[in-house]
Amino acid sequence: MKTKLAALAAAGMMVAAPALADLVVPNLSYRTGAYGANGTQYADGFNDYFTLLNERDGGIGGERIQVPECETAYNTEKGVECYEATKAEGLVYNPLSTGITYQLIPKVGVDKKVLYTPGYGRTSAKNGKVFEWVFNAPANYWDGASVAVKHLLDVNGGSLEGKKIALVYHNSAYGKEPIRTLQDLAEKHGFTLVELPVDAPGQEQKSQWLQIRRDKPDHVIMYGWGVMNQAAIQEAANINFPMENFIGIWWSGSDIDVLPIGAKADGYKSLAFHGVGTDYPLYEDMQKYVIEPGKASQGGQHVGSVLYSRGMYASLVIAEAIAKAQELAGTSKINGEQLREGFEALEITPERLAELGLPDFGPEIEMTCANHGGSGMARVQQWDANAKKWNLITEFTEPDQDILNPLIAEDSEAYAKEAGITPRDCN
Repeated sequence: MKTKLAALAAAGMMVAAPALADLVVPNLSYRTGAYGANGTQYADGFNDYFTLLNERDGGIGGERIQVPECETAYNTEKGVECYEATKAEGLVYNPLSTGITYQLIPKVGVDKKVLYTPGYGRTSAKNGKVFEWVFNAPANYWDGASVAVKHLLDVNGGSLEGKKIALVYHNSAYGKEPIRTLQDLAEKHGFTLVELPVDAPGQEQKSQWLQIRRDKPDHVIMYGWGVMNQAAIQEAANINFPMENFIGIWWSGSDIDVLPIGAKADGYKSLAFHGVGTDYPLYEDMQKYVIEPGKASQGGQHVGSVLYSRGMYASLVIAEAIAKAQELAGTSKINGEQLREGFEALEITPERLAELGLPDFGPEIEMTCANHGGSGMARVQQWDANAKKWNLITEFTEPDQDILNPLIAEDSEAYAKEAGITPRDCN
C-alpha cells in the first residue's frame, strides 16, 4: 500500500491512508480538470455524509468509516490508478465517471469489490445475473431517456406523433448511452430523432445550435456534463429556443449549469432522481455535527446544491447497504463479498428515508440478485431563475420497461458472451 501511495503522490494525486480496522470507502473524486467544478460539489457531499455518521453515530454498526480521497481529474487512467492504490482496503467504489466505470467493471469482479454507479456507468449493469459486482440504482441513463420522453408525452397531450426531438450529447461513452433507447422510443411514439454530438469539453456548440435553429425541433434533450451544459443553455438562449422545451438528463441539471446564464435560463428543465434544497431534517443534523464544528468538506460551501445532495445520497445508499451487510453477516467488520450481499438485499422504503431525515427525497429502492438497478424512477425539476432555485414539477415516474428490459437483456448477454461470463442463477 505504501508503495502505491508513493507512486500516486509522485503523480500528483492525493489519497489518505486509512486507519486499520475501519471500513474504507475510497472517494475517487475530481476537483481539477474540465469537470472539477462539478466533481468538487459531489465529492463534498459524499465526504460529509460519512462524516455525519462518524460524528453523530460513531460510524456504522460501531465501525468508523474512512473516506480516503484520490484525485482522478476525470481521467480514466488516473481513475484506474486510484482504484489499484486503494483496493486492498476499499470496500466499494463510486468513481462518478462512465469511462472509469467501464474500465473497473472487469476488475471488481476479480477483486471482489462493489462498484456503485448511481445514475451513470454501464446501463445494462442493472442485470445482476451478469454484473455481479455492479449496482446502479436508483436509475440509469436509459431510465432517464424514457422518463424524459414520458414527460414530453405529458406536455404534448399524450402523443409525439410527427414531432422532432434533438439529442445534444457529450461525444463519449456517457453521451452515447441513450441513443439506442431513444431510437426505439422514436419508433414506438412516431417522433423523429436528430442526434447532435458535442466534442469534449463542450464550449463550442455553435454549429449544433445553428442546426437546431434551422431544423426547428419541438424539443431538445441533453446529455451533457461540465461546461458543455452552460454552453448549451447559453446557445439555446441565443437562438431563443423555448427553455420549457429543453430538458437535460440529471447530469445536466445542477445549479452551476444555469446560474451563469441568468434570467435567460428561466424555465429550463432537467431530470432528477433525488430532492432539491435543504428543507429536510437531515440538514439540521449536518449543520450540528458537521458544518458548525468545522468538519465539512471545504468548509461546507456547497451544502444543499444539486451535486452536493447527489454525492450525499450516494453515500447514504452505500451506508444503508453496509448496515444491511453487517446485519446479514453477523459482524460489523464486513468484506466485499458481504457488502455485495448487503446491496442485493437492500430496501430503502419511503418510511426509511423519512427516518433518515430525507422524506420523499428519492424513490423507493429495492435491489435483488437479478435487479441491481431498482425501479428506475425519476422526476422532472425546473429552474426558477428569479428565485435561483430548482422546483420539482412531477412526481417520480416509472420508465417504459417494455422498451428497456429487452435492451438491458440484449446488451448484458452480449457482454457476458464477450467476457466469458456464465450468468448467475438468481432463483
